[in-house]
Amino acid sequence: MNYFKVILYRSLAPELTYSFDGDIEIGQIIEVPIRNTTKRAIVMGRCEKPSFNTLDIISLENKIYSLCQIKIAKFISSYYFSSLSQSLSIFIPFEINQKEPSNYNMDIEYPNLTEAQSKAYLEIKKHKKALLFGVTGAGKSEIFISLVADSLKENKTAIILMPEISLTPQMGKRLAKYFGSTVAIWHSKLTKKKKEKILDSISKLEVRVVAGARSALFVPLKNIGLIVVDEEHDDSYKSNSNPRYNARDLAILMADRLDAKVLLLSATPSLNSYYKLPVVKLNQAFITSKKNYIFKPHTNSITNEILKEIYDNKLLHNQSILFIPTRGNFKYLYCQSCGETHKCPYCSVGMALHRTKRLLLCHYCNFVQRIIESCVACGYHPLSSRRIGTAEAIDIIKNSISDINIEQFDADTINTANRLQKALDRVESCESDILVGTQMLSKGHDYPNVTLGIITGLDYMLGIADYRARSRAMSMMFQISGRCGRASESKVIIYTNNIETFQEYLGDYERFIQDELVFVEIGEYPPFVSLAKILVANKDFKKAEKIINDTVFKLQTIKDIEIVGYGKAPIEKISNRYRYNILLKAKDRVLLLKALHLINSKDIDIDMDPVDFS
Repeated sequence: MNYFKVILYRSLAPELTYSFDGDIEIGQIIEVPIRNTTKRAIVMGRCEKPSFNTLDIISLENKIYSLCQIKIAKFISSYYFSSLSQSLSIFIPFEINQKEPSNYNMDIEYPNLTEAQSKAYLEIKKHKKALLFGVTGAGKSEIFISLVADSLKENKTAIILMPEISLTPQMGKRLAKYFGSTVAIWHSKLTKKKKEKILDSISKLEVRVVAGARSALFVPLKNIGLIVVDEEHDDSYKSNSNPRYNARDLAILMADRLDAKVLLLSATPSLNSYYKLPVVKLNQAFITSKKNYIFKPHTNSITNEILKEIYDNKLLHNQSILFIPTRGNFKYLYCQSCGETHKCPYCSVGMALHRTKRLLLCHYCNFVQRIIESCVACGYHPLSSRRIGTAEAIDIIKNSISDINIEQFDADTINTANRLQKALDRVESCESDILVGTQMLSKGHDYPNVTLGIITGLDYMLGIADYRARSRAMSMMFQISGRCGRASESKVIIYTNNIETFQEYLGDYERFIQDELVFVEIGEYPPFVSLAKILVANKDFKKAEKIINDTVFKLQTIKDIEIVGYGKAPIEKISNRYRYNILLKAKDRVLLLKALHLINSKDIDIDMDPVDFS
């Protein structure tokens, strides 16, 4: 009889010991009895016969985590403060006896590169890891497609990450053009049947290129030669649940462990990547066209001036885009008499008004309520709104311009891959006159016939209490304006009261990054220090307050760790749980991790390298 240490699948439980009459490989998935049921588990290693009686392992599955996956999962567990089981569960195990990559005979077609693209491509080939910093429309995709072709020629595989599934349809078409059926698109919205079909194709070596959202990083590809992270600046790469990993950072780590190449791409790269990686530049758009920037004072509404611009552009049979930072209708309702905001009864946030569904919705706990007309605090009628949303903007445009076809691009409308594909098809065939949307508009789609861009809400983004507020607002301006004028002259109208802030850096995002690096170095923010956020949430606010105060007391005894601030979280309550935050800063990342492991407990939630401070 042999004895094995195992961990329960997706569990916080400690290692358990079971017996088995035979040998089992490390990483293999098994089924074990526990209490009155059975659960899946993962074998972590053999051990001596314990002093207590053990139960027998029930059965073995034909799936196994590789030693490399286990090593990376151990890093994730330690760095992002999750259990090893939780960290392993984000990976997809290999089939036992899965085929090893063999010589692959395939006629691989390369994109035709311009001189500038060829120069960038050759420069990237000199580095194991690099950042491709190219203006929108510069042809960055053709460069990484060439690198994918290199990987396949070397009998290796490749992973291409995109920040959201909204980018997958266009990318899938581009990759299929060059690599045919060897490409699979992977993301969380796929059906179980579709996922199983892709995994079967991977195990048979029929699929060698996997592209998709951050979960695509964890598919069981063997012999990975290249990992690409497109739109690397995007916060969507950061997981908001345990383990709170950042797929961009893990891509760099995994490439290093696998001896693979990793390439990050962006027109508006993060300060971290620009500062830490070799930078290869593409400064010229693939097709150069004149872009006219016009700045106007900030507005909270769809003005007659905006409507006229949209109407005039429609008469020219051109397409427009309108960026609004708020999805749906209004962000929240408030009382002009007492100033009270209509809040969710379970969360300390305003409830979003969804006029098309005729309801109020809390975007944090999903509590739904009928629309109210009067203030619950003082009875004043009617309630007003702050900040216009996409749905109301569309209503105004439709009521003002007859026969206009509008695409709503936000998370409320584009919530399936099928809806996205149909919307993009309508845009591409020019059935749509204008795209009205949120950040989804900025996500790297190619809109060749857009000649007018209208950008609102940048001042709202600048005003958010986040050291990256300027970077986010500036990036959004560049990304949205980059969707315009891909093939012909265009106009970009920017509504802001901070005209000088944006005007100063038009056409030169690198100068903005360099200035911003000076700002964050003086203020001691990343990439010059490491940050961590500690969150306590409890239904008893006194207990939550005590936990946070006790944690602060412990941290104050640790040298070289700065407590930036602590107290009630900006959103004080979610789902009836009172929330408290601590924000920590340290120049030495190792010291910060050691301090966090000293105070880590089941009562607190630790977010290393946070991107959300609410």
